[in-house]
Amino acid sequence: MAERASPLIVGAGPAGIRAAMTLVAAGLRPIVVDEGHACGGQIYRQPLSPDGRDATARYGSEASKAARLHHDFAALGTAIDYQSNTLLWNLRDGAAAILRDGISHRINYDGLILATGATDRVLPIPGWTLPGVFTLGGAQIALKAQGCAIGRRVVFAGSGPLLYLVAWQYMKAGVDVAAVLDAAPLSAKLNLLRALPLAPGIVLRGLRMALELTLRGTRVRSGVSRLRIEGESRVARIVYRAGGREHAITCDGVGYGLGLRSETQAADLAGCAFRFDARDGAHRPVRDAGGRSSIAGVYLAGDGARIAGADAAEAAGERAALALLEDRGLPHDSVRAATLEHALARIDRLRDGLEAAFPYPSHWAGDIADDTLLCRCEEIDAGEARRAIRDFSLTEINRLKAVTRIGMGRCQGRMCGVAAAELLAAQTRRDVGAVGRLRAQAPIKPIPVAVSLSLDERQHDPAH
Repeated sequence: MAERASPLIVGAGPAGIRAAMTLVAAGLRPIVVDEGHACGGQIYRQPLSPDGRDATARYGSEASKAARLHHDFAALGTAIDYQSNTLLWNLRDGAAAILRDGISHRINYDGLILATGATDRVLPIPGWTLPGVFTLGGAQIALKAQGCAIGRRVVFAGSGPLLYLVAWQYMKAGVDVAAVLDAAPLSAKLNLLRALPLAPGIVLRGLRMALELTLRGTRVRSGVSRLRIEGESRVARIVYRAGGREHAITCDGVGYGLGLRSETQAADLAGCAFRFDARDGAHRPVRDAGGRSSIAGVYLAGDGARIAGADAAEAAGERAALALLEDRGLPHDSVRAATLEHALARIDRLRDGLEAAFPYPSHWAGDIADDTLLCRCEEIDAGEARRAIRDFSLTEINRLKAVTRIGMGRCQGRMCGVAAAELLAAQTRRDVGAVGRLRAQAPIKPIPVAVSLSLDERQHDPAH
């Protein structure tokens, strides 16, 4: 009898690590493919090389969690097939296409756990493509992985808990954080009272960060709007409106983001059904309480399924692995599964409160100036998109893509897709959930044109 293929885990952040540990404990040897050079994901990202900082300096209050996850994953050793610096770029015919060392390989798997994480969600603002402007996640990567800052005098702008976390991390690293500009009105923070009983440590830690920033002289402003970034060859200042007046702050770096969005392209290529999530303001793959998707043998865990944070990702990764074991007919801990589901439900209620405290400013989409670049890859501005919507009576995002090429560039709509959908919704006076979602296409992320295919990939590719 032929040996069954191994389960495949995509991502080695908190969800992927816990999924791998659970499968190994059950006697399986999963394959783990990870774009990073080492495990940890975005939240617990490890530096490319030693930079003199300890875990506390790099991860702050999350240092013990980071150290535990890194240690536990390293302890798996050869019990897993860990492939770092590896990009999953396609899923087809029950197999995965991965890119490693410039060569595409085909991986057959029996059970797929997608722990693909999340990336920044942004809306274009004037000047957002200037050198010196980074997403919040990009600013965090620079600090954690490269041990460098995005500027000497930095402003952080947008919304979401990550806004304050990254600003605080930069302050602790000795950077002059000139301001934190929060799109959410101050009154929205009253929703933190809903979250306080569920996770007092998390809420109080966030409030402490904001207080420490203020005490260090950082200007913290709520309810900001009409952001624009100015400069010639790079960032020189950021301008915003608050309290009915326009203000300007000089800076040489800007970290900007409006929360997170799930990386769902792999789930789309796997054939998973999607449903609009009003809380996240995005379409996300459907899953049950155990992490099962609509496709048998495909499981979803972590922020790639729904934005819920690192603690939820750990629990969801373990729960998805238990579901895989159950579906294979292997021994699994059903009591533990129920405990994890209870914990995830509690975190979900916490996220409801946090999202209400840091609402996404969807009304900004209607204010995007016509000459603001919307799609960087295809160099399409908001005015061109609006003209296409009007001239062709467009109401669906994939029709907008077909007419304008928005989302056809190197990023495959990963960065512009959300903004294009928001602009389309604002222009047609519809809810963003009603305009649809961009359908994922392979490659999920850019791959070299000259990539050489391995022999087994050529044999399975009808084009060869």
